[in-house]
Amino acid sequence: MHCCDRNNNNRFTSFSLALDENSRKARVNSLDQMEPVFEIIETWMRFMGYPRKDLFAVSLAVHEAVANAFHHGNRSDLNKSIQVCYLVSPSEVLVEVQDEGRGFDPDNVPNPLEEENRDRPSGRGIFLMQAYSSWISFSPLGNCVLLCKVRSEQ
Repeated sequence: MHCCDRNNNNRFTSFSLALDENSRKARVNSLDQMEPVFEIIETWMRFMGYPRKDLFAVSLAVHEAVANAFHHGNRSDLNKSIQVCYLVSPSEVLVEVQDEGRGFDPDNVPNPLEEENRDRPSGRGIFLMQAYSSWISFSPLGNCVLLCKVRSEQ
């Protein structure tokens, strides 16, 4: 069920998970408000028998996406919201996180593995999302990310 039309530079071009009738949606204004959403996603994944490493991967990737949306996209403004849409199927988990910010170009984010960036206290969110997801894709504006975790073999 890979339902995202992506181009070569990991940008999605014609899909919003929010439009899928089977997806679940949440709108939050702070990181604390995300806890019930994390719990629901994990509950569905457990119900469908996802391995523990997939539970960890999705949790980490989504936490990073929401933290980036709150801190960088919405500039920690509690008056702005983050929309989270998610769909857990037997074969994959899709999570879309959109903030109200101006967006950014993910290609211009410094590589945290380069020597000059290793001691920086931040800047690893996108790297972690990519490492723990099967794939990620950004909207053309850069204020929305779609994460996909394909179920691992048992």
